[in-house]
Amino acid sequence: MQKQVVVIAGPAGSGKDSIAHELLKRFSNVTLMVTATTRAMRPNEKNEVNYHFLSNDQFKKELEAGNIPEHYHRVETDTYYGTYKPDLETRLESGKVVLAVVQIVAAKYLKEHYNATTIFIMPPSLDAFEKRVRGRAPMSDIEWKERAKFTANEVAQESPWYDYRISNEDGKLRRTVDEVVAILKKEGYTLQ
Repeated sequence: MQKQVVVIAGPAGSGKDSIAHELLKRFSNVTLMVTATTRAMRPNEKNEVNYHFLSNDQFKKELEAGNIPEHYHRVETDTYYGTYKPDLETRLESGKVVLAVVQIVAAKYLKEHYNATTIFIMPPSLDAFEKRVRGRAPMSDIEWKERAKFTANEVAQESPWYDYRISNEDGKLRRTVDEVVAILKKEGYTLQ
């Protein structure tokens, strides 16, 4: 079976989205899976491009229909996120390599059901990570401590599960993407 699904995961601010976008630029046969969410669309976002934006009722109906085979609930914002199977299946039918930038629940599902190779992007040092995350959006020291605790848990508890763990150092995105490309070639993906 030809490998088509690749999971790129990591804490917020690790650079996983930047890596995915670089892969999309480099290879015409790479596409990005679009997940479903119940969060509100932001001004610069588009439905079916950034997410499949659904109401809570729509999300529940899609769950019941089997179109969202895995999901998680972000309690603090009462928001649901999940793999939207119709989007994934359409992308697979095109024959392209499908990137999935997802959490561990989805990563496990995609590994089990689609033979995905899973890559966890490790944050650089805690100091560099704090600078990167705080540079993206202002946050209080309390918010930072919560983020740092969550990230430490992701790195300690979740990252060992992934097939590969690589670091994305500041200013070294190209090198990190080259490392991901080497992994994908080693794993038998066709990149064009």
